[in-house]
Amino acid sequence: MFATIAHAMGGAPAGGTPAGGTEMLMQFMPLILMFLIFWFLLIRPQQKRAKAHKQMLAELKRGDHVMTGSGLIGRILEIDEEQILLECGEAKLRISRGAVGGLLEPKGGKEAKAEKASKTEKGEKSEKGEKE
Repeated sequence: MFATIAHAMGGAPAGGTPAGGTEMLMQFMPLILMFLIFWFLLIRPQQKRAKAHKQMLAELKRGDHVMTGSGLIGRILEIDEEQILLECGEAKLRISRGAVGGLLEPKGGKEAKAEKASKTEKGEKSEKGEKE
């Protein structure tokens, strides 16, 4: 009885043919695909964000407006390799350089630039209209 079951299961390929290798590769293909999906959707973007954050920390200077990881917003008064003296309103806080979450535009930074650009465009248009 056991001989017929063993015969039905089939034996190992004779001579170590490459067919066994392709079967093994096909068994691991779903795992390989899952790893590639995780790499492109999770790991790679996280590495890019970490690299950009590290570069931003390296480029900080006095007078920059920053937001800490805990949500405090302030202006940098002093900066060294490890610590930053941050002015938050009337308070002065000494924080770790790594605690900086992001760089902010000064009040009205983007808006003021956009308004200035639109005013110069309008001024150029009105000058052209006067010349004609």
